[in-house]
Parts: sequence; structure tokens; C-alpha cells
Amino acid sequence: MKNLTTTLKKLPYVLPVLLMGIISSCSKDANTPVPAETSGTSKTLATQAAGKYDNGFFLINEGWYGHGTGTVSFYDYGTGTISDSLFTKENPGKNLNPATSTLQYGTIFNDRLYLVSKVGGPLVVANPHTLKEISRIAAKSGNDFRAFVGIDSAKGLLSTGSGVYPINLSTLALGTKLSGVTGQVGDMIKAGNYVFVLSQSNGVVVLNATTNAVVKTITGMLVAFTKSKDGAVWAAGGTQLVRIDPATLAVQTVTVPFQIYGSWAAWHPGSITASTTENAIFIARNGTFSGGTQIYKYTAANSASFTTPFITIPTGRELYGSGIGYSVGRDQLIVSTVHSGFTTNYSFNDLVIYNAATGAQIKDIAYNGYYFPSIAVFH
Repeated sequence: MKNLTTTLKKLPYVLPVLLMGIISSCSKDANTPVPAETSGTSKTLATQAAGKYDNGFFLINEGWYGHGTGTVSFYDYGTGTISDSLFTKENPGKNLNPATSTLQYGTIFNDRLYLVSKVGGPLVVANPHTLKEISRIAAKSGNDFRAFVGIDSAKGLLSTGSGVYPINLSTLALGTKLSGVTGQVGDMIKAGNYVFVLSQSNGVVVLNATTNAVVKTITGMLVAFTKSKDGAVWAAGGTQLVRIDPATLAVQTVTVPFQIYGSWAAWHPGSITASTTENAIFIARNGTFSGGTQIYKYTAANSASFTTPFITIPTGRELYGSGIGYSVGRDQLIVSTVHSGFTTNYSFNDLVIYNAATGAQIKDIAYNGYYFPSIAVFH
């Protein structure tokens, strides 16, 4: 779940529930059947791939802070089911402990799935087709990881609660912290010859991908990153959505008629994603803490992009974690929600799939448990 700061903020809501014994330890073995997708959806189902976890996407869950570590779920396109606790099931004797950590981020790079934990948790590298563990940085109290980005086959970068570290992808050894980026750092993306990192104190910091030297800073940014069909990198903050040319680093700004908030108090990946079939950016209108209910779709050709939400999620629900992701090859927007109201409401989840071109709802899958979904990871 969220870090200690966030947990303390919620004690007035949570303690009465605990004292009444309402909240109990929930099963992490959910396998929620729903009807398989039909030809009426926006894309025809792909042929089932050979890998066990190829025909779908992963859901990286924080877990209920202090009660158990996060988990890895998988949504199967062919069967229309969500299965949970898959990492521990595929790796007997291994786990993502300690229970006081939160599994916050995941990404696939060079055919490896990187699972990144905050608050003392491990960084685990797994096979994305089988979920079998390959290697890890062991959990320890000094760890406070945020996100991973691969640079090439030999190296990557790991963001943390206090800066960015180079990482050797063969040994997982961390190098010396980069001198040009300080404070809490979250999302990162590589485009062209640059790596873009989001810093709590400095906004977007652009690094030379070879030397790690800082070449540009864009202040005021709070939500990042995604890459549009034309290759541009996007971030947002305040009342601005910004487009960054990955070749020239020229910045174009788009005024947004509402306030865009970040998630530094209890960091999760940014609520922004992009289409691969059109130059469209999807961004959630979150509150100061979280809990957004509206998703906007921006295209340069549509001057009214921010006049009306592209999607408004059903009443009584709110986005959690990143909340939005884009399924490449299916042109679908994947939305993760919990019921509003804290306490036991957060045990009611819905995975909602929308047509990314029209906003039409394709599927709504309800499932129960204190998962606290953070981000969807796609092949």
C-alpha cells in the first residue's frame, strides 16, 4: 500500500475498522472468471502465444501496507481472467518481502521483467514469459527504489527516494549516485540520445544517455512520462502539458484548464500514457492526493480536447496508482479503480477496458482484495 506517511494520514479512517475487526487478511489467490473478449471489441484476439504470460498484461500491486507485500497479477486476453500471486506461485520459496515494502513499479526491457519495490523491498528481474526469477537486489532497510529504465544491453538507471543510480544489468551492482540529480526521483524514459527523469525538486531532468550529464531541466513538471506515436516525450504539471522533442529538446506547451497534481507524498507511477495508433495523449485528472475520476484525451487536431473528459469512470469509484495504461496492438485503454471512501472500500477493485479511439467501454471486471494496483505492464 502507500508509504508510512500516507498510512498515518488515513489512521482516522482505518483504526475504527481495525478495532471492529472488519478488515481481515484477504486471500491473494483471486482468479476472477469473466467472459472472454469477443470480436465486437476494437481488435481481434491475437493467437495465443507460446509463453505462459504472453497473451495479456501484468498488474503490479502495492499490497496492503504492513499486512503483506505486493503481488503480481496477470490479465489473460484469451480467458478474460485475472490471476494473482503469480510471482510467488512460479518461484516457490521466494518472495517480495518485507511486508513493510510496497511493490510499486514494473517494466519489460530486453525481454526481462523488472519489479521495483519501495521502502526496503527488493528489485527483482524475472522472465516475462514464465515469471521465473533470474536475479535480484536483495531487500534491505536502506533500499527505497522507485523506477527502472534500460539504457542498453549492459546498463540501466534506477531511481530512488534520494537520487538516481546506474545499474549493471549483468550483476545488478549499483554504481555511484549521479551528481546531477538530487532528491526523490520517480518515472524515467529513454528517447533518442537522452534519458528523461522526473525529480521532485527539479521537474524533468534530461540526461545524456552516454555520460549521464544533465543537459536540460524543465521545472514545474509533476507527472511523467509517455512517448507519443511521433516519438515525442510528454510530461505535465501545474496547468501545462508539455511535448519534448527527443532530438532537439525543444519544448512545446499546451494549457490545461485544471490543476495537474503529482504523487510525491506517496509516490506511484504517473497517470499519463499515449496511443500508438494516433498522436494522442491520455492524462488523468487526479486530486491533490489521488482519486481521480476523469481521463482526458489530448490531440493537437482537437482544440476542445480538455473541454470534456474522454472517459468518466462510474460513480463511487476512483483511480488508484497510475490508474491508466495503453495496450499496444489492441488500441485499448486499461483503467484500474477502487471504490471511493477508504477503509473496506479499497478492497473492491475494477479493471475496466476501454476502446482508446472512441472511449467506449469494452469490459468491466470486478474483483475483491486489498491489492492497491499501481501500474499495468505490457509486452
